[in-house]
Amino acid sequence: MLFVKNKRPAQLKDLLKKIHNCIEEERYIQTKHAIQRGSEREIELPDVLYVLKSGQHEKNKTTFDEGFTSWKYAIRGKTLSDLDIRVIVAFDETGMLIITVMHIT
Repeated sequence: MLFVKNKRPAQLKDLLKKIHNCIEEERYIQTKHAIQRGSEREIELPDVLYVLKSGQHEKNKTTFDEGFTSWKYAIRGKTLSDLDIRVIVAFDETGMLIITVMHIT
């Protein structure tokens, strides 16, 4: 019996543009995990959105989630108060999911 591994979808070529569009159109949600981690780490949604709009794609931190068969993209940047944070996002048919947030040390 031959097993064929599912082919991964390509990563988004226009990632930052898609992030900007989702924010402008308010097509994003924070997962429960992102809300919990943001609260624990004292990272508020306005900081997260600022980094998503002004940060850079960290390609070496982007991963493929086999369970959800989707890419989880890492965006890194400075908040308005100059904190260095990373935001992990994914996309579904409705928009952008903010998966988690963390400080970079």
